[in-house]
Amino acid sequence: MANLKEIKRKIGSVKNTQKTTNAMKLVSSAKLKRTEELAKRSRVYASKLTELIEEIAQKMQQSSADGIDNVYFKEVKNPKKVDIVFVTADKGLCGGFNSQTIKRVSQLLAQYKAEDVKVRLRAIGRKGIDYFKFNNIELSNEIIGLSAAPDFKKSAEFISEVAEGYVKGETDKIVLVHNGYVNMITQEVKEDHLLPVDTSKLELNTVSTSELEVEPDDDDTLLDALVKRYIEYTMYYSLIDSLAAEHSARMQAMDAATKNAKEMVKELNVKYNKARQEAITTELIEIISGMESMK
Repeated sequence: MANLKEIKRKIGSVKNTQKTTNAMKLVSSAKLKRTEELAKRSRVYASKLTELIEEIAQKMQQSSADGIDNVYFKEVKNPKKVDIVFVTADKGLCGGFNSQTIKRVSQLLAQYKAEDVKVRLRAIGRKGIDYFKFNNIELSNEIIGLSAAPDFKKSAEFISEVAEGYVKGETDKIVLVHNGYVNMITQEVKEDHLLPVDTSKLELNTVSTSELEVEPDDDDTLLDALVKRYIEYTMYYSLIDSLAAEHSARMQAMDAATKNAKEMVKELNVKYNKARQEAITTELIEIISGMESMK
C-alpha cells in the first residue's frame, strides 16, 4: 500500500506542475501578443529613421569627393578595441533562448581574442550576467531589469555612454547581440555592428527621389543628432525584440513541459492501476489461502 500512496503522491505533484506550466504558457502567450504589437510599431519608426539617415548621408556623400567625413561612419579596418553589448533575459524557463545569445557572445570573445583584440562586455539581463560572472569573465557594465521591462530613457542613457566612449576613441567598434523574434515558433540571434554605422546596410548608391534638401552643415550637427537617435532606438528596439522572442521561447518551453507532464500522468496512472491490481490479487490470494487452511 505504501507503494500505491507514493505513486498517488507523484501523480498529484505532476498534475500541479502541469497546471503551473499551462498557466505560464497562457501568460506568455498574452504577453507575446502585446510585445509583438509594440515591436511592429517600433519597426516602422526604425525604418523611417534609417531612411532619413540614408537620405542625409547620401546627399553628404554626393557633395564631397572624400565621401562621408563623420566620426560615426569612420570604420577601422583592424579594430583593436571592441565593445560587445548583449541582451539576455532576467528569468529562465524559456528553453535555449538565453544559451543561444551566450553562445554567440562566447564565440565573438574567442574570435577577438585570437585576433589580439581587447574586448569589453556590457551586459543587459540577469542570465547573461550570472553566466559570465560564474566563468570569471569581467563585465564593464551590467543592468538587471531592463530586458524584462524595456524603457527608452534608460536604454538610451546606457547606449549613449557606450557611444560616447566610441567618439572619444576608447573603442573602435560596438557590436550589439540579442536573440530576436522571427515568429511564434522561431527566434534568431542577431548581431548588429552598431558603430561605426554599417554603410553596407544603407542604400547610399541609389538615385534619390526625395524632395528633401540638406543645407550645408560643416559640423555635421544634423547627421550626428540623427545617428545618436538611430543608436538609441536600435538599442531600445533590440530590447523589445528580445522580450518578444523570450515570451515566444517560454511559451514553447511551457507547452512542451505541459505535454510531457500529461504523458507522465498517463504513465503513472498505468503504473498505479497495475500496482493496485497486484495489491488486490495479493489480498485475494491471502484470503483464499486462509480459508483453505481452516478446512
